[in-house]
Amino acid sequence: MSEPEPHQGVPEPVATANSGAVAVVGLDLRGETPAPKKQVYSWALWDWATQPFNTVILTFVFTALYLVGEGFLPPEVASLDVDDPVRLAAEADLASGLGLGSTIAALGILLLAPVLGQRADAAGRQKLWLGIGTGALVMCMLGLWFVEPTPSLFWLGVALISAATVFQEIAAVNSNAMLIGIANPKNVGRISGLGWGFGYLGGIIALVIVVVLDTFDWFGMSTDNGLAYRLIAVGCAVWAIIFSIPIFLNVPEPSLGRPERRVGFFASYPLLVKDVAGLYRDPETRPTFWYLLASAVFRDGLGGVFAFGAIIGTAVFKFETQEIIIFGIAANLIAGVSTIAAGRLDDYLGPKRIILASIGSMIVAGLAVFFLRDAGPIVFWIGGLILCAFVGPAQAAARSFLARVTPAGREGEIFGLYATTGRAASWMASGAWTLLIVLTAQTAFGILGIVVVLIAGFLLLLPVKAPR
Repeated sequence: MSEPEPHQGVPEPVATANSGAVAVVGLDLRGETPAPKKQVYSWALWDWATQPFNTVILTFVFTALYLVGEGFLPPEVASLDVDDPVRLAAEADLASGLGLGSTIAALGILLLAPVLGQRADAAGRQKLWLGIGTGALVMCMLGLWFVEPTPSLFWLGVALISAATVFQEIAAVNSNAMLIGIANPKNVGRISGLGWGFGYLGGIIALVIVVVLDTFDWFGMSTDNGLAYRLIAVGCAVWAIIFSIPIFLNVPEPSLGRPERRVGFFASYPLLVKDVAGLYRDPETRPTFWYLLASAVFRDGLGGVFAFGAIIGTAVFKFETQEIIIFGIAANLIAGVSTIAAGRLDDYLGPKRIILASIGSMIVAGLAVFFLRDAGPIVFWIGGLILCAFVGPAQAAARSFLARVTPAGREGEIFGLYATTGRAASWMASGAWTLLIVLTAQTAFGILGIVVVLIAGFLLLLPVKAPR
């Protein structure tokens, strides 16, 4: 039997009123027809393509070992002993500055993500905005080449990383919307988990390459002036270009567009408000409304684990370069395997159970890392790897949950709201992290900020109605 062409056998989305009332969930449109494997794996490769930004640049290498490191301290401070209170306070300032950049990026996503998703839905152009977001992400990573190790360039690095976070989120809105075009209610958990799993495994390969280059001293190349870290950023950009190509060639748009909803850019905002109110008023879509609010909080806690995890390893547990990268490889391997496995459980047990079990386990592990930190690096190895074993399944199940309650024809808008509500709450983890560090002048207390956000998200999710 030949593989079906895009949209073959899949009815067009039902045009819906601006009130937000709809008759069908987007996943139902495919029915029992499975998408060709070529489409599924091409979609999953986008996570593989962009994950090195999160793993190598944002978490384990560029920010943790370079941007918040000695090179960006004033020379008179960098010459102090590593345990000197003045130096510790200056390092905490760098960490809090990175947190400030994350908070500003969140505001950009808050303003842009749902409206751009809404406009992509109306035009049926998710691929276009996926390309714009991915291309801008690549340009920001290339721009990190110019961030040399001097205090005056610290904020350039923060600005580029923060902008890259915005563009990646805009691209992810459309990648997530395209999930609905290739999944059905029986396999959406598995496919969502496959995407997250591919991402983590891609992060492993990227980190292994970094370890090999570092082990062989970059094969004799000079690493002065931060050259090694700047080359790593360029390498991540090239990686994203190569592996993002299949999704553009092989994966169809999730819908054919809704011309009746095309409006000007600024007119999109009142339309968005009307649609959100419609989600709440309609009993069929009200669970989507409440889930968007609850997930905003717990996903911010999940993001905080990866955003600040490596900084905790280096600043609190004094991991060296090789050690933190090896930890990153182990963390991504565990996260990748557990996420792919949990994706199958998602389709049987439901995403809400997976999310609650994962967050509960992470709360316990996070508290253990904080209170037992004086026991040394073994605490971070055990507690950190437990955190990573559950963060991936929670992320994949969170996406699956929303896909199961997304109305037909509004994929980009709903996933845009998903990004926006998440970023609207993203001040919580980064803000709590920054505030506690500023108040105590100790990076370790940032751990408690992340844990508090996870607890709040867990409690908010409990009353949310699970999708069928």
